[in-house]
Amino acid sequence: MVKTEHLSKSISYPEYLQLLEKLMAGGKTTGLNRSEEYLGYTKINLQRMRRLDKTIILNDELKSKLAQVKKQFIWLVITEGWCGDASQNIPVLYTITKQCPNIQLKLVLRDENTELINRYHTNGSASIPKLICLEKNSLKEIFVWGPRPKILQDLVMELKSKNVSKEEKGLITQKWYNNDKTQSVQKEFLLLLNEFLTLN
Repeated sequence: MVKTEHLSKSISYPEYLQLLEKLMAGGKTTGLNRSEEYLGYTKINLQRMRRLDKTIILNDELKSKLAQVKKQFIWLVITEGWCGDASQNIPVLYTITKQCPNIQLKLVLRDENTELINRYHTNGSASIPKLICLEKNSLKEIFVWGPRPKILQDLVMELKSKNVSKEEKGLITQKWYNNDKTQSVQKEFLLLLNEFLTLN
């Protein structure tokens, strides 16, 4: 369950980008792992998020559905700067929330909120990003999404079962995101919006 104390630690997406840039300027990144490898991931992720911010176009059907959101919600996303899936998906989530004033995007760091991520494991793993949709006033949980679109999640699990190397898995995942062009995540959130608008 998400508490007000978790929200008090949260930051906006623009603040998140500023934090990563500030940390990178000092040779650091978020999280417990401050290795050169993770610094490299964060640098690439910053470039990717900046690029996606300029290129994402929401589907008309999704935009139409967002216009129907009348209640106020918080989308709380658990993330870290070095996470490749976060860099691919959070810009889409931000673009969605910019389109809908009744949905507010807030980000918290996984390694600073272990109690929270431990409640939202994926197949026993603290995978990120993880989005928890909450009613703004009551903090009632409406749905959970993440760490990646289901079609890609199934592919990743298949690759893991075949003991594909981390490097090869990363290349396959990156190629998938490049080819998909944010369409799968947009379709999933359209389905989620259809479902929770019916329920609320």
